[in-house]
Amino acid sequence: MQILVHPTEFHVIISYGKFQQYHTNQIKMLDGSRFDWTRKLWVVPKRYLKEMEDIKVKCRATWEEYEPQKPQVVGELKPMPELSFEIDIKHNELGFTPRPYQLQGIARGLQLKRFINGDEQGLGKTLQSLGTLYVANKYQNEQTFPCLVICPSSTKINWQREWFMWTGKKAMVLDDKVKDTWHRFYELGMNDVFITNYESLKKFFVKQMPKKGRPSSEFVMDERIKLFKSVIIDESHRAKDPSTQQAKIVLQVCLKKEWVIELTGTPVVNKPIDLFAQLAIMGRLNDFGGRKGFLGRYCEGGRGASNLRELNYFLNERCFFRREKKDVAKDLPDKQRQTILCDITTRGEYNKAKNDFIKFLSDKGCTDAEIARKLRGEIMVKMGELKRISALGKLNEVKEFVQEVTESGEKLIIFCVLHDIVDELLKEFPNSVTVTGRDTTEQKQANIDAFQNNPEVKLIVCNIRAAGVGITLTASSRVAFVEYPWTYADCVQCEDRAHRIGQKNNVMCTYFLGSKTIDEDLYKMIQDKRHTANTITGATDTMEMSFVDNMVGLFTK
Repeated sequence: MQILVHPTEFHVIISYGKFQQYHTNQIKMLDGSRFDWTRKLWVVPKRYLKEMEDIKVKCRATWEEYEPQKPQVVGELKPMPELSFEIDIKHNELGFTPRPYQLQGIARGLQLKRFINGDEQGLGKTLQSLGTLYVANKYQNEQTFPCLVICPSSTKINWQREWFMWTGKKAMVLDDKVKDTWHRFYELGMNDVFITNYESLKKFFVKQMPKKGRPSSEFVMDERIKLFKSVIIDESHRAKDPSTQQAKIVLQVCLKKEWVIELTGTPVVNKPIDLFAQLAIMGRLNDFGGRKGFLGRYCEGGRGASNLRELNYFLNERCFFRREKKDVAKDLPDKQRQTILCDITTRGEYNKAKNDFIKFLSDKGCTDAEIARKLRGEIMVKMGELKRISALGKLNEVKEFVQEVTESGEKLIIFCVLHDIVDELLKEFPNSVTVTGRDTTEQKQANIDAFQNNPEVKLIVCNIRAAGVGITLTASSRVAFVEYPWTYADCVQCEDRAHRIGQKNNVMCTYFLGSKTIDEDLYKMIQDKRHTANTITGATDTMEMSFVDNMVGLFTK
């Protein structure tokens, strides 16, 4: 319980927990007390001073005096800095050529060291964060490695791949096999980056847990966390609640670290209190008056919101930056593509189907291309089954992705083939709409209109055949594929539902690939074909046949 003393009344904030009902009853007994639904707190008349002092002792409540608000401090924000030295881009040292705004993000990161990159999704927060640590280490002789990356479980493999792809640094995803020995991989020069998800932090870095509800200072941490010179926290708003075990562990892991980078397009999900834990994790809370100063000045003591212009100004001055697509449109191509590699949950079923397929090819003697052509129908069915199992195994990652995009306020178009995928997404996101073969012409149009015009409809789930051509879904600049067609031309047709010439927004196209499945090979082949004449002219049959030949080759090696 938190009691905030105002000139004419008390504001009482009661936290969820086993004492919630007891604390609520204490306040309810005071005649004239009322619950303010807007601010989610109890308001008690000032005449109950003695009773409130008794409740403070009885409920072990915190007691904070209201301080008259000073005028807001607001100034002009400085432009993002430029790098004061050149990265050897001509040799592609980083593995990519940063766009101008990404170079500015790296430069600002080098200035701040402990900060939130709040760029809108699709602007490359990942690249900027690893670029910042790499450049600091390479060009400024800063100790930024070893680095720990804390991220959602669905993005661990992607972080590992991108570290190596962009910087050449080898990253290890922590698992039970290396629980006691991971540090040796750094000491032997084998890995510079270690990656874990939020839920696994306790397993790898906590030696002893305090009783529930105790402060983070009572956690007994593994001494090896002192090895890390930097920490990247992806989707840092997941640690926004300071009362959770997750946030407390992240705080302890980052304690006294010189480099802490938080990445989130939605640092404030509801109210300024969402920033409290994220600032504490970065060691930036004292820049905002400490706990009492931040809560009193910007949260009306707890769950409210006040002096927001000043908060925005100080955040940008001290530890935060954000760009939206419209701000950097000149630096963006019309269309970008990214892949998310998923560790499928249907691995056992997939491996069995894969082995059955290999045996089928062996029994039929399908090393010969002519035989494979004669069996084309059977082979396509069996490949389709592998794609189906992989698609179902990607659903957890897909749901997390949809949640992140829609919570950030963006609309999203999902393309898939299976009705099972459509049904699962509808169950998880009941306010979404569809364009599938099961919808009538009238239903399809009504759903398209709702997606285009209703700000509350954030997700449309489309069947590739039903929605791949002939419809406009430009209300969104985000397209994602759980499954995808056999040809590049058909992929482009789907992508272009969100893209039109002259459109202001860059379109980000995300492809979910099952790790170590047919997806990876299929996606590579699609991309390899994109410059060929039969793709340009849409010669689907030729493309499909060449895919069968290539796929058979992969499975018969």
